[in-house]
Amino acid sequence: MSQTLPNMLETTLKKLKELMDVNTVVGDPITTPEGVTILPVCKVSYGVGGGGSDIPKSASSGNYPFGGGAGVGAKITPIAFLIIKGDSVRLLPIGAPPSTTADRVVEQLPDLVDKLQAMVAGFRKNGQ
Repeated sequence: MSQTLPNMLETTLKKLKELMDVNTVVGDPITTPEGVTILPVCKVSYGVGGGGSDIPKSASSGNYPFGGGAGVGAKITPIAFLIIKGDSVRLLPIGAPPSTTADRVVEQLPDLVDKLQAMVAGFRKNGQ
């Protein structure tokens, strides 16, 4: 078989690598006038395929032309936003609410930590 198929796949994968960098998964930061920074987070899925065959021109000829192709399908889905305000970082998921108790606990954890910090700060301020 000709070396054309490996070359086609290599070229296709190089182009995919150029398209899929870290900025595809974690987007460019957006800063609001209030000083809040928002980072979009995406899920990237892709599939790669290729194939080919050496086709004889005639039974007596030893020269076989190559026919083939390669392709990529990609899907980029926004899944969340990272919200950064001062020292606080929150993950704001997009889509369906969490389905398990553990998911709900993980989602509520940042709020719980903020409330506990405020409560401890209040106790310290009041001298308790």
